[in-house]
Amino acid sequence: MSLTKKIHRNEDKMENRITIRKAVTKTDTAAFWEQLHVYFKRDIFPDPHDEDRQYFLNDAEYRADIQKIHDRPKNRCHYLFFCRNGQDIGFALPVIYNTEDCKCFIMEFCVYPKFRGNGTGKDCAFALLDWAGQNGALYAELNYGGDKRRLHFWKDIGFTENGVDEWGEPLMILPPTDTAPVTVEILSDAEDWQLRKLENGFLKEIGEQALSEERQALLSRAILNKKIVFFVARRNGRAIGMCSVARCFSTFACGDTCVFDDFYIEPVFRKKGIAKMLAQAAQNWCREEGIASLTVCCAPCDEEMYQALGFDTRLGATFAHLG
Repeated sequence: MSLTKKIHRNEDKMENRITIRKAVTKTDTAAFWEQLHVYFKRDIFPDPHDEDRQYFLNDAEYRADIQKIHDRPKNRCHYLFFCRNGQDIGFALPVIYNTEDCKCFIMEFCVYPKFRGNGTGKDCAFALLDWAGQNGALYAELNYGGDKRRLHFWKDIGFTENGVDEWGEPLMILPPTDTAPVTVEILSDAEDWQLRKLENGFLKEIGEQALSEERQALLSRAILNKKIVFFVARRNGRAIGMCSVARCFSTFACGDTCVFDDFYIEPVFRKKGIAKMLAQAAQNWCREEGIASLTVCCAPCDEEMYQALGFDTRLGATFAHLG
C-alpha cells in the first residue's frame, strides 16, 4: 500500500528504479552509521561548536539510544539504504509504530550529494513511503527543523505543516486517509509526552514560547494536585486535540467555578467535529462535578465559535492586570 499518490518519473524505467535495501549485516550497519555521521556534520550541524552536534555524533549516547529502538521487538526503527542500478545513493532512518497508530516517523532522510538533482530526492521519498505502507504504516510524520528547503521539499511530496513536537520543533505530516473513531478522555498521566506536544502546538499558535522544563514541572504539579483537568481527543491512540478546565472558588456562587482554556486541535484534524466533542466533554464534566459555571475568555474573532460550542451566556468584558 502506498501512502501517497506517486508522481511517476524516471523510476518507471527499470534501469533507474529506486529500491530499498535494509542494513542487516555488521558491515552494512557500520556503513549506515558512517554515512549518518557524515550527513550530520555536512548537512545538519555544520558548526563544529554546535552542542547538538556533539550529542548526535556521540556513539555512546545518540547511537546507543537509536540502537535500542532498532533492537526492540516492537515499533522498531530501520536502517535503510536507497539503491539505484546496484549502487547506494542515500539512506533513511524511519520508525514504524505498528502496535500504536501505525505512524511512520521519518527520523533521518538523505540523498548523497553527487546523486542529488533531477528528481532523485523525490523518487527516494516516494520509495520510502511505498516501503512504509508495505510494512504497515498508515501515515507519515517528520520534523523538518524549520529549514525552508526541507519544508518545500516535503510539501512537494504531499506533507503539510502540523504543529510541533514535545520539544517545540516544527512537524510535518502526510495525513492518514483511513477513517478511525476519535474519543475524548480525561488525561490520567501528568507526564504524558503527547500533552507536551499539544501544549507546545497551542503555545506556538498563540505566539508564546514552548514549555521550558521548569514550566512543564509546574504544569504537571497542577495536574497532579487537580488544580487543572485536561481533556484529550485521541485517534487510534494519537492525541490530536485538547482542552483544559481550571477550578477556582467564586464568592458570588459560593462554590467552584471553572475556566476553559488550552483549546487546541492539530491543524490537519480540524473541521471534523473534534472541537465540539472536547467542549461537550468539559461541559458535561463540570455538570457532573456540580460546577456553578464554565467560562471562557476569547478574542472577538472567536466569539461566534465559542457560542456555537455552547458558551452562549455573555458575562460582560474581562479585564486583567498582568504582574
